[in-house]
Amino acid sequence: MAEDHLCFFTKESLITKPPKKNTLVLRMVVLIFVMICGVYICSVCLGQFGVWSARHSLAINVVERPCEVTEFEPSEQPYVHFPKPKTFSRDECACNPVRNFAILSTQRSGSGWFETLLNSHINISSNGEIFSVKVRRSNISTIRETLDKLYNLDMLTSASKNECTAAVGLKWMLNQGLMQNHEQIVEYFKSNGVSAIFLFRRNLLRRMISILANSYDQNAKPLNGTHKSHVHSTHEAKILAKYKPTINTTLLIPNLKQVEDLVTKSLQYFKSTRHIILYYEDIITNRTKLVDVQEFLKVPQRDLHSRQVKIHKGPLSSQVENWEDVRKTLKGTQYKSFLEEDYKL
Repeated sequence: MAEDHLCFFTKESLITKPPKKNTLVLRMVVLIFVMICGVYICSVCLGQFGVWSARHSLAINVVERPCEVTEFEPSEQPYVHFPKPKTFSRDECACNPVRNFAILSTQRSGSGWFETLLNSHINISSNGEIFSVKVRRSNISTIRETLDKLYNLDMLTSASKNECTAAVGLKWMLNQGLMQNHEQIVEYFKSNGVSAIFLFRRNLLRRMISILANSYDQNAKPLNGTHKSHVHSTHEAKILAKYKPTINTTLLIPNLKQVEDLVTKSLQYFKSTRHIILYYEDIITNRTKLVDVQEFLKVPQRDLHSRQVKIHKGPLSSQVENWEDVRKTLKGTQYKSFLEEDYKL
């Protein structure tokens, strides 16, 4: 009886266990379901990763690697710039440092000739009298906007270079909003690393003769009905040199004093900026002055040249109609040295 009961218990136990075949099928179904879910989840994740990667790779392409400035002395770093113009791409020139400058001068002081010398350098762009246009100097805001555009290489002129620009600037006459807004402009020069190149004329009498002759040419236009402030041929220079102005001797000394005071004030106003002082006569007689300028702008040394031809040559006595009256007026004054021959061409 005991054995029968044992056998019965064993059979019942076997009967109550689930079939092995059904368990295998269920496991296979669960495994397939898990695999399908896994594949789906992976595909979704990969898709999101792809979008994330695309977005971030696009962002990485926009971000530019900053240019290194460690090779410059700390005192030089404020004057080193890496412009990012909106009008074009600097390409391989992007990390070539650019220095900002401004030629501060007075009319008929040789600034036009000097600027052509600078522009003969492959790496220098001086863009003329930008502020001869009155609207650009109407207030300090327009002055700043114009300077920002120029120094970011977005003001394209005939002086703009295709080569890697290393120095960019303009020619700025003292009477073109410079003196009236000198405090704000000095602040701009300092905060934007602009170096000033002062260019003046020692002999203010020669400058006066040049101004009077140029004023006559504006009205008479002896060169085939056109006015030219500067010429590129000896033939044209001889035609313009024929005119001999008559100087008002009553106003001669006050006018010379006025210009002298203007120059002195400009040097006083801008003395706190990084600057160099040049004189027209010195550049003519000593071309090593141009080496000093290139060193000042930190550009490679080059032989600079100009196509301009000087109009008024020879002694002053041959260039003024009432020379004897002028001589008597200046003799014995602080301006008597202007009567002497200061250089030869």
